[in-house]
Amino acid sequence: MKKLLLATVATAALGAGAASAEDVKIGLSLGYTGPLESMAPAMTQGAELAIKEVNDSGKFMGGSNVTSVQVDNTCTDAAASVAAVERLVTSEKVNGIMGGMCSGETIASLERVAVPNGMVMISPSATSPALTDIDDQGYFFRTSPSDARQGEVMSDIMNERGVKTAAVTYTNNDYGKGLAEAFKRFYEEAGGTVTIMAAHDDGKADYSAEVAALAAAGGDALVVAGYVDQGGSGIVRGALDTGAFDTFVFPDGMMSEALVDRFGTELASSFGQNPSAEGPTRDKFIEMTTAAGFDGNSAFAGESYDAAALLLLAMEAAKSTDPKVYKDQVLNVANAPGEKIGPGELGKALELLAAGTDIDFVGATSVELVGPGESAGVYREVDFPEGKINVVKLH
Repeated sequence: MKKLLLATVATAALGAGAASAEDVKIGLSLGYTGPLESMAPAMTQGAELAIKEVNDSGKFMGGSNVTSVQVDNTCTDAAASVAAVERLVTSEKVNGIMGGMCSGETIASLERVAVPNGMVMISPSATSPALTDIDDQGYFFRTSPSDARQGEVMSDIMNERGVKTAAVTYTNNDYGKGLAEAFKRFYEEAGGTVTIMAAHDDGKADYSAEVAALAAAGGDALVVAGYVDQGGSGIVRGALDTGAFDTFVFPDGMMSEALVDRFGTELASSFGQNPSAEGPTRDKFIEMTTAAGFDGNSAFAGESYDAAALLLLAMEAAKSTDPKVYKDQVLNVANAPGEKIGPGELGKALELLAAGTDIDFVGATSVELVGPGESAGVYREVDFPEGKINVVKLH
């Protein structure tokens, strides 16, 4: 598969209390092809940055070395994702997985592979509300907030901007449907009117029929709960070309540099939101990613750094790389009480954990895991006044 890079270092899982240095594997299950492939490189680099930081410290599990194994889950093909994650678990024998990337394939991989095999998965970007209540038996976490939260934030932003009516198009899967329904609930409770809720399928060459239906319903803006490298952009192109809409609202699946590369100044009246954070720890992360040669503000890059870091910190806290053991430490290292740990401080965190001292991992995205183990959620509001992403404020 294109863009697929596989590590080939053999590994053996460490048991609880193991003292000797071993090779430890982290699987990276992302959509290197598919509707969000433009986001995957920076997400990979975010995770690799955390792994490199841990390795460079020499303080992980008695000097153990960490390698990554990347697999292409395609983001939307559940069968392909299950096969990829099965390979990580059964053939590569990874000790933990950062992923999946999209909600539907994450649900499939979790239910069919991770839970039956006792494997921890921490997703940086699977946001469907359905994952909140899934029976994960304590093996699933996510560093991105649920779309139940995003739907509320999107409704608030639209109300602040005076958007009273909106048409909604959503990609026809768990992510799109969950986000659209959450938004509709909050928007209508706040007095807004949804003129139409219409699903679209990805992979089509022509979206004229879908755009015509949306145009007929009308609205002050069109909410595009889709994928930037697939049908979401197809809908936007069709709406712009026909004059159906000129104001679009973009949630996280659309929010990337690929969006402004495609549409530029045509987005002058549009806006949107995606998970983010601010403050000294975020600034440090951006400094680190700039030095590493990639954009830390890329969608879910920070969440990917945090997901990979949490896997390794939980192992150190448990003194074990066995997912059945260290899964119980993920919430402990992610939350208070404990010494706060930001990007660039993973070596310090490993020292503290080795000494039996509690840590509170803040990471790149102000990590705070709530409920069954998902991010409480901070979003940045953005617009595009000059055809570039402009950060307005945080919510």
